[in-house]
Amino acid sequence: MILPRYRVAESRIPFAGKGLFVDEAVTRGRVILAPDNVHTVWPESRLRACDPDSVEARSSVRWFEDHFSLTPEWSDECYVNHSYAPSALWHLGFVFALTDLAAGTEVTMDYRYVIGDGEEMPFKDAVTGRPIIGLPWKECVSQTAAQLALLHQR
Repeated sequence: MILPRYRVAESRIPFAGKGLFVDEAVTRGRVILAPDNVHTVWPESRLRACDPDSVEARSSVRWFEDHFSLTPEWSDECYVNHSYAPSALWHLGFVFALTDLAAGTEVTMDYRYVIGDGEEMPFKDAVTGRPIIGLPWKECVSQTAAQLALLHQR
């Protein structure tokens, strides 16, 4: 579920298609997206048995360790684009504002946290040209937990 008012519009990221933009100011550390209606969770081995272009593979996000949630109904949450300088932080299915976000800010996150360990996205980062390769689970959870803890310190 997307908590602040938002809109889907053309992304400001080259070649990204549409993006998700907040329509109200969001304070640092606030939850932007929260999991709801997670009805299908598969182990990565089952997911990788699917064709890479299948709806299952294209609609999956790492949920925890080597398990992925599948959301083939394509909610507006799928319009959060990748960035190596993201406006938001994914942690265990929640997405938090990394800074105070003004109305009109595009919500972006680092996809390396939501794809499988060593999995490479079929596109490169539009700004840096760097490949987007999934990080090991322990690295993901420790990095995002540390960043989340810093968000809530003032």
